[in-house]
Amino acid sequence: MAHGDITHIDIPVSDMKAATEFYSSLFGWQIAEMPGFEGYPMWQAPNGISGGGLAPRGEGFVEPRSYVEVDSIDETIARAQDAGASVAQGKQQITESSWWAVIVDPDGNHIGLFEGVVGG
Repeated sequence: MAHGDITHIDIPVSDMKAATEFYSSLFGWQIAEMPGFEGYPMWQAPNGISGGGLAPRGEGFVEPRSYVEVDSIDETIARAQDAGASVAQGKQQITESSWWAVIVDPDGNHIGLFEGVVGG
C-alpha cells in the first residue's frame, strides 16, 4: 500500500465471540486469530484486500478507528502536530518491521497511523 492509503480498520468490541459471529454472518468476513496476535482476531472482507481487527473496547477506544499507511510515523506525527493535531498513542512496535500510532486531528477525530510490513 502507498502513503495515504487506508490500510486497516479496528472495531472495538466488548464480546469477542458475539462480535465474531455477528460480522462473519452479516458481511461474510473471514475472522481468525493470527499467530502472535492472540486475543485480537483479524477480519478480512470477501475482496481479500479490506481488513482489520476486532479489538477490546476500552477507555478512549469506543468507535471504529481507521489506520492510514504512512512512509514515516515520526515524520507524520511531526507534520500533524505542526498542523494542530495531538498524539493519543505514540509510536508502538507491532513486529520487527511494523509500527502504529494514533493522532487526534484538530476536530477531535482519532486516526491511526501504520508504517511497515506485517508478515512475509
